Amino acid sequence: MIERRNLLKGAAAALTTSLFTGRVKGANDRIATGHIGIGAMGTSNLGFALKLSDVEPVAVCDVYQPHLEKAVATASKEGKTVKAVKDFREILADKSIDAVCISTPDHWHAYMSVEACKAGKDVFVEKPASVYVEEGRKMAQAARKYNRVVQAGTMQRSGGYFKKAAEIVKSGSIGEVTFCHTWQAGGAKKQGWGKPTDGPVPEGLDWDMWLGPAPKVPFNLNRWGVGVTTFPTFRYFWDYAGGAMTDWGVHLIDPVHQCFGEPMPTSISAMGDKLYVDDNVETPDTLMATFRYPKFLLTYESRTANPMPMFGQGAATSIHGTEATVIVNRGGCWLVPNRGSKVEAQTYENNQEMRDLNVPHWQNFIECVKTRAKPTSDIETCVRSSTACILANLSMRHKTWLDWDETNWTVKQNHIKPYLKAKYRAPWKLEV
Repeated sequence: MIERRNLLKGAAAALTTSLFTGRVKGANDRIATGHIGIGAMGTSNLGFALKLSDVEPVAVCDVYQPHLEKAVATASKEGKTVKAVKDFREILADKSIDAVCISTPDHWHAYMSVEACKAGKDVFVEKPASVYVEEGRKMAQAARKYNRVVQAGTMQRSGGYFKKAAEIVKSGSIGEVTFCHTWQAGGAKKQGWGKPTDGPVPEGLDWDMWLGPAPKVPFNLNRWGVGVTTFPTFRYFWDYAGGAMTDWGVHLIDPVHQCFGEPMPTSISAMGDKLYVDDNVETPDTLMATFRYPKFLLTYESRTANPMPMFGQGAATSIHGTEATVIVNRGGCWLVPNRGSKVEAQTYENNQEMRDLNVPHWQNFIECVKTRAKPTSDIETCVRSSTACILANLSMRHKTWLDWDETNWTVKQNHIKPYLKAKYRAPWKLEV
């Protein structure tokens, strides 16, 4: 990724040159979508798409046969007939499909997004954007090079509470901001997700294709994660994701970026470990990260062995100014004045319209597919939030402070630079 102002300048130029390679859609046309990855989040995204009258899901793809069958049945209940395939490349090759939704494990996000852009598809891709810093850069480059609309799954940006938080912060009414805090707390069990041994691949699963560019390893139920919990536990293995830091962290840090115009931290320091849970997953159960932004400090706290809330919230983002504090999450937005401040307290909660996230996010994506405008969660915004979280994991894992060089999209610590680059198993190659 090049420096943000240059990237955006280049994007604006590309939009004026009419490089759109897909079928031009009018305001009343239906957008044909292909859905890649029909697990927990993929099923949800298919459901959101089915709610929109101007979207026509026509194909679903998964490497696990029961997921495919479930997706076909879900579409059928809404009167839709979808083609079911196991290889995502069939979706990308289908010229009748306008846009794809990528809800696979994180380690597939970058490759599929880049290939979809090259195939002339617009893209809705789940967060985090990527596992490696380099992948995110290439995702943004592909979106610009091929003039694609790429919406990331940071759906909170389309929610009323988060828009209100951004409005309040941007108004300047909370004063000068020097500190932000993000957190999530939970009550993990000592045994965690257990310690299943490696074993035979379940019937109907193409394990090698599930692994894709990740290292080849024996099948393990927790690595796959389907059926272990509501949202699969693959996210707690370094080969495929980044644990709570990229899972929860992106959602909690992204609102800060939304409020302050997409800044990047200049330095990052993090510590964390498995201090309580005893299972076979790899990522920490407890983590604290500190980010130095140009004008404020931001901290992220992952405390999964103690559910004690902060400000009455189990997970939220708080932005602390000299006049007041803004607290926001999916349940509400609260403006809390400092003692002696003339700012009036404001509370926004129990409002269904402001609470809605996913369907408005999909509506924004489809509108932008038609108009070629930039979506609310344009891929670069998610790449920036995801990169901040990836860097925190690198700081923690390598026990080192990191200084970020935004112009060259790299860190200043030479011994960490190799870990920014994607390491793909053959034959997969990430090429824009």
